[in-house]
Amino acid sequence: MAVFSYIIGGILVWSLIGWGLDSLWGTHWLVLAGALLGASGGFYLAQKHGFFKHQAENPGKPRKPSE
Repeated sequence: MAVFSYIIGGILVWSLIGWGLDSLWGTHWLVLAGALLGASGGFYLAQKHGFFKHQAENPGKPRKPSE
């Protein structure tokens, strides 16, 4: 659930910033740029906080199918 909130929160915040800059400068592409920046920032924060676990934590131990 936390990963979802990081990604959606980033998309919403940066899309609103892009929308504000679009209306200020008269462009039409900053909303999309803001959404992409927010999504990548959300993934980065989720990775930084350790929400994506992978095999590198236990390199000698094989994973079970249920993990």
